[in-house]
Amino acid sequence: MSYRWILAALAYLVTIAAAWQAPAYSGFTRVWYDPFRGNWGVSVNQNTWNVIKRDKNYNNELQRYTGDQSNLRLSGRSTLQIVPQYTKSAPNNWTSARIESKYTFTPPVGKVTRIEASIKFGTNLATRKQGIWPAFWMLGNSHRNGVAWPLCGEIDIMENINGQKIGYASLHCNKSPGGICNEPTGLAAQTPLPDTNYHVWRVQIDRRNSNWKSQSITWYMDGTIFHKVTGAKINDAKTWKALAYSPLYIILNVAVGGDWPGSPNKATYGDRGSMMEVGYVAHYVSK
Repeated sequence: MSYRWILAALAYLVTIAAAWQAPAYSGFTRVWYDPFRGNWGVSVNQNTWNVIKRDKNYNNELQRYTGDQSNLRLSGRSTLQIVPQYTKSAPNNWTSARIESKYTFTPPVGKVTRIEASIKFGTNLATRKQGIWPAFWMLGNSHRNGVAWPLCGEIDIMENINGQKIGYASLHCNKSPGGICNEPTGLAAQTPLPDTNYHVWRVQIDRRNSNWKSQSITWYMDGTIFHKVTGAKINDAKTWKALAYSPLYIILNVAVGGDWPGSPNKATYGDRGSMMEVGYVAHYVSK
């Protein structure tokens, strides 16, 4: 075994270890996280996550969400795999998975709240990912209690469509169509995605300023800011409260089809090549 090969292997192991471990950050306390540990093929911890099992309900999506191992599983290497599959028996021929955290949190006054995940995508070519729509996002917990979208508030930390080398982020609020957040588009931004490897996607809710108009929600990829919305931009105290002062929960899913990406075509492949793989998801609060 050559010395060069050993160095390359060690570098690879360091890289994936970093990708799969929720880091400690100076000045922050890690409040909650899931490292997705477990044997291959096991489902997520259902004391931690709600596994959604239903046909599409939103955005004219095509998938049926299941908890089947083919769609939702731990990798055995401390990662979660959400895998869309072409499934002839499904109503629209596609199945996938969506999980929602039972854990909720309210960004505390005077603090910075940080939610992040390490995510990679399957290696299918973009021409094989038409209609594939992975996402890492949050909804206001009021939605579980009957408050309609987008009044409940939605923070999209990362979305990707059709295998594009672009990561999208957006904020949804108030009413649709139109409203404060320009629905259904939302207050959106994008950042180049260099490859399908692991990247850390983060949203930070900063409530340190006592004036809510000077507070902010900021999005990062690998520590670099690519989107920011302030309370002043929203300019409505009730709407800002729904986004930054109220309980939120975390969602990870891969949708198939829908108004935004469009439908899959004959070239679209499912399986591992179109999956979203998550190394960890974590919640931090500043000290």
